[in-house]
Amino acid sequence: MTNLVPLVTAQAVAFWILAPIAVLGALGMVLSRKPVHSALSLAMMMIALAGLYASLDAPFLFVVQIIVYMGAILMLFLFVMMLVGVDTTDSFVETLKGHRVASALAALGFVVLLVGAVARGLKGSPVGLDAANAAEGGHVQSLAALIFTKYVFAFEATAALLITAALAAMVLAHGEQLRPKVRQAGQLAERMRRYADEGAHPGPLPSPGVYARSNSVQAPALLPDGSIAENSVVQAMADRGVVVDPSELSGPTRKAFAAIESVKAEEGRE
Repeated sequence: MTNLVPLVTAQAVAFWILAPIAVLGALGMVLSRKPVHSALSLAMMMIALAGLYASLDAPFLFVVQIIVYMGAILMLFLFVMMLVGVDTTDSFVETLKGHRVASALAALGFVVLLVGAVARGLKGSPVGLDAANAAEGGHVQSLAALIFTKYVFAFEATAALLITAALAAMVLAHGEQLRPKVRQAGQLAERMRRYADEGAHPGPLPSPGVYARSNSVQAPALLPDGSIAENSVVQAMADRGVVVDPSELSGPTRKAFAAIESVKAEEGRE
């Protein structure tokens, strides 16, 4: 009886499930308008690639894909995004002269290296793979021994290169300062100027919740007559219409004053 060869293997099923996810993640990373969405699409692509490595019996690449790329490099991207800001508009002002030409040359060199590496990988068969798999402990232990012994300097240099790349990204994305930074002395001088020209109060604004039953930001400060102090109302709360009615805030205070007046009146009659 001849052995039956299965038409569909688990490796094939994993490929047809994870490969489209990886392609969609790559397209989402390139086509997304927001950097955070691009980073999330990149994370989805990396997870799919990790699953493909696991299906191909490559445990080292599977673990590296999750720990190094997902846990370190992608988090480094998100950290740079948080530092630079995702809501800032793109500026066409070239803060560092010549960096566009240098970036174009670096991209061209990377394309040449990538084409050369792919062409060399497609030509011929891998050399030394059988010997690496036959080594003591398998190829994972052999690869780890090479990284942390023979190539440890290159490994540490790569880590330093990644940190330098993050710092370079922050420098390149730093926007040009269009107006001078106002310090505390300048703010005080501006307050006094507005007080002299417009009569604006130079002191601090009244805090929310003054003479109120709550210190919430939606509870404005009240004036002695029970009306709202407009300066204490946050503009966002006013636009949303969630500012508490002053009658609700001043009601307990008025009742207390009324009770005091009634006690005084009774004492006066006695």
